[in-house]
Amino acid sequence: MPRIVLLHATPVAMQPIQTAFAERWPEAEIVNLLDDGLSIDRARESELTEAMIERFVAFGTYGYRMGADGILVTCSAFGPAIDRLIEALPIPVLKPNEAMFQAAIAQGGRVGMLATFGPSVGTMTEEFDDFVARSGRPASLNTVLVADAIDLLKGGDAESHNRLVAARAPELGDHDAIMLAHFSTSRAAEAVRAVVGVPVLTAPHAAVDRMREMIGARAGA
Repeated sequence: MPRIVLLHATPVAMQPIQTAFAERWPEAEIVNLLDDGLSIDRARESELTEAMIERFVAFGTYGYRMGADGILVTCSAFGPAIDRLIEALPIPVLKPNEAMFQAAIAQGGRVGMLATFGPSVGTMTEEFDDFVARSGRPASLNTVLVADAIDLLKGGDAESHNRLVAARAPELGDHDAIMLAHFSTSRAAEAVRAVVGVPVLTAPHAAVDRMREMIGARAGA
């Protein structure tokens, strides 16, 4: 079966995507690569530097040299670095939120997003705008940053993380869809759905489905 290498920049992103693979594509061989220094250092920088991009590409290239048939990135704060990695490697490399963006704009043109990691908001907004431009379907994005939630999650308090995220969700309740920005945030999906009446979208399952399509298309080419 295909070997899919998962690039993680934080441990809290690992369990949601592993669960998604188990539910959607259990036959795939999953290899996890973690460099949590990437997210630590990214949080200290105001922008994604060239040195950080090169470091990320080296990280992904190591995954490719392990015999990867595809690479799925689980952290949303490294958009330009993922673009560079896509250019560098001859295998499918998938950004974490591309499939979720597609599902969101299919619901309508007013999309909300709940984020917990501030440095990712700028790159995700740019990716969303680029995706919308390519799709030809007008859509706008309104983001709510839930401060402190990710620190609670890293400390092992997933319940409080979910409660904080859900508490801010009604601010986006008049949108056509709400995206949970990060793989780690997907844990809060049920809590958010309990307080809003619009579709709530998460990245992990959509990403697994998209990666499976990309691998299948490449195999059939």
